[in-house]
Amino acid sequence: MAVYGYARVSSADQDYALQEQALRAAGCNIIRAEKASGTARAGRPELEVLLAFLRPGDTLVVTRVDRLARSIKDLQDIVCTLKERGVILRATEQPIDTQSAAGKAFLDILGVFAEFETNLRRERQLEGIAAAKARGVYRGRKAAIDPAVIRGLRERDLLGATAIARQLGISRASVYRALAQRTAGT
Repeated sequence: MAVYGYARVSSADQDYALQEQALRAAGCNIIRAEKASGTARAGRPELEVLLAFLRPGDTLVVTRVDRLARSIKDLQDIVCTLKERGVILRATEQPIDTQSAAGKAFLDILGVFAEFETNLRRERQLEGIAAAKARGVYRGRKAAIDPAVIRGLRERDLLGATAIARQLGISRASVYRALAQRTAGT
């Protein structure tokens, strides 16, 4: 019957030291932490390792439910997995108790708000991008490969798309897009 902690922050410039401190104070001896988005369960290897390692009677502690998942579906899937394995879920900053109907409802409400917050942030981001595009400020990411290099390999060296892609370390779709730009007159 061990107590494990999970800490997560969304980006590389953030720090999870405060979360680790709170988890240690809650009795966690082993803490898995990562810097990854919580919007999807995929791409979070530390969480997967922890979920695979938990045994019946163990407790998983997080500081807040949104550290575990920012999608109600992912949160419910994780809680269901924990329940099937006989693992208790606790949050240091939120009174959740998955053993009672009220506790489960509260957990779901917290999950809904975490997802709502993520959706609001995404909407604001898209609005900002649209406004920047309208002002002519936002042009997207700079091209990683110069289309002239691709055209030169095609015309001068008579290489096919697969050979060009292999030589430049890009996808064939990128090669085709670059070649299509020329035929479109750009």
